[in-house]
Amino acid sequence: METDVLGAPYERHTIELGLDDEGPVVATLVRRRGDTPSRRAVLYVHGFVDYFFQTHLADFFVERGWDFYALDLRKYGRSLLPHQTPNFCRSLTDYFPELDESVRIIREQDGHDQLLVAAHSTGGLITSLWAHVRQGLGMLDGLFLNSPFFDFNAPWLARRPLLDVIARGGRRHPYRQLRVKTRGLYGQSLHAQHRGEWDYDLAWKPLHGFPVRLGWLEAIRRGQRKLRSGLGIDVPVLLACSTRTFRGRRWEDGISLADAVLDVDHMVRWAPRLGPHVTLARFDGGMHDLTLSGAEVRARVFDELGRWAEAFVAPRPAADETSTPTAERTSRTVR
Repeated sequence: METDVLGAPYERHTIELGLDDEGPVVATLVRRRGDTPSRRAVLYVHGFVDYFFQTHLADFFVERGWDFYALDLRKYGRSLLPHQTPNFCRSLTDYFPELDESVRIIREQDGHDQLLVAAHSTGGLITSLWAHVRQGLGMLDGLFLNSPFFDFNAPWLARRPLLDVIARGGRRHPYRQLRVKTRGLYGQSLHAQHRGEWDYDLAWKPLHGFPVRLGWLEAIRRGQRKLRSGLGIDVPVLLACSTRTFRGRRWEDGISLADAVLDVDHMVRWAPRLGPHVTLARFDGGMHDLTLSGAEVRARVFDELGRWAEAFVAPRPAADETSTPTAERTSRTVR
């Protein structure tokens, strides 16, 4: 571990992942430990055009006795190398090795026996698929999904037959760009230099994003089809999202009170396909990244997350204690 770009007490470890068709590949595991030793840890995984900078999320967990880790996936943020295509992959399973190695470090090297995975947007899709494939191995104890990317925010004709045809081009021309017109409204609503309250590196998370490549599009389509066909995640899942989707094409104040990236109804629709134990929580006034919403909303998000974690990812009982029954699937709107 070495000191991270965020400064102490954040540390980072580079995970070497060999070579792909662009050259050397790495991922970066960021760590922040609490003041007292803990056997509990959380691993955060970011979304598309994103990286870990949400230190207030780490504060939340550390103050409650969890050691905090965040993973910048290959070709994202801290892990993006000069020779690489930003945020690109050919399959969502490409990310499984860094997830596996992060869990190994957290559990075996750092000595944690309980792990909650928290993931946002595209990270929510990736970790859902990974948790399904790794079921039965005891790698994680709970999964928190913050506005997961379960479908494209487009009318049915565009997101099904049209995108399927376009995505097939990724098999032959994976690096070809898809011409997508972006307005950067969501980025403006976040960054402190524009209309938001957050300061982050615009080289790693640009307002208008990075070019969408056909190979990435085809990988997302395959992953989403797999999820919609049904997964078998064997740990409790909390899926959280806004109550509204923003569909405007120009700046409006309402953009800061809704999901301006994805359709929240898609998340709700496909939540039951994750596994047998799913809790759904919706937040009035929530943004796409719920933890970056206005102060009042994110306080409600953290309150709900804290209650859920203590109920379903509670500290492991002593060996002579009996376990509690599994709770039923629940759904609630938090206002």
